[in-house]
Amino acid sequence: MTAYPPSRSRTSAALAAGLLVAAALAGGCASKGDTTASFAPDDVRERHPIVLKDAPRSLDVFVGRSGAALDPRQNQDVVAFAQEYRRSGRGGLVAEVPTGDRRGRATRDTLAGIRHALAQGGVSPRALSVRGYPVQDPELASPIRLTFASLQARLPHECGQWPTDLGSSDFKFSASNEPYWNFGCSSQATLAAQVADPVDLVRARDEGRPDIVKRMNAIAKIRQGKDPSTEYRSTTPQINATVGGGT
Repeated sequence: MTAYPPSRSRTSAALAAGLLVAAALAGGCASKGDTTASFAPDDVRERHPIVLKDAPRSLDVFVGRSGAALDPRQNQDVVAFAQEYRRSGRGGLVAEVPTGDRRGRATRDTLAGIRHALAQGGVSPRALSVRGYPVQDPELASPIRLTFASLQARLPHECGQWPTDLGSSDFKFSASNEPYWNFGCSSQATLAAQVADPVDLVRARDEGRPDIVKRMNAIAKIRQGKDPSTEYRSTTPQINATVGGGT
């Protein structure tokens, strides 16, 4: 069989195809200054920043029986809610009471129990303002909702957004090895929810009082030429001694 050399037209076509692939790869590996709408910021703190905002904090207290106080679980919840209001509450404390559910007496008794629990938490019952809301479905539980505004750490948007297809529809984005938009959103949202005091994300706290005794002991060791570090020793008990002896 005779081998014929490739024609000039076929060689030109193959060369052109190679140049197109190389140009596409070069575009995918372009510098970070070449940004498009498909690319998300590299830093997760830029894609999903934690912001501080005044947001409502609510507690639903379910209406009990007529003439009965709050049950121990709900009484404890309201006391803790009152303490949280004293610590981080802004403005007034509002109770939204259901109206028109034919349980007016039970609702009034539950509201009285709420006022008693608020007093246990250090909040004056006079600080509570009451307003009603119509019951949409009498068959469902209609709670008394306690609400106050507080400074909270949150994300400015919801997680689960996918503005860019993770498939191969956008070759430049797929070849860039850049993080997708939703990456790290849940971690940032969880961190924001776990912060006890949102102000800690803005500035540090003042240093506490130093331990004078420990400081003077460390200075004395340095003057004596000794190592001022502290060594912690713990003795691990044997399993047979802990369980009750071996056999």
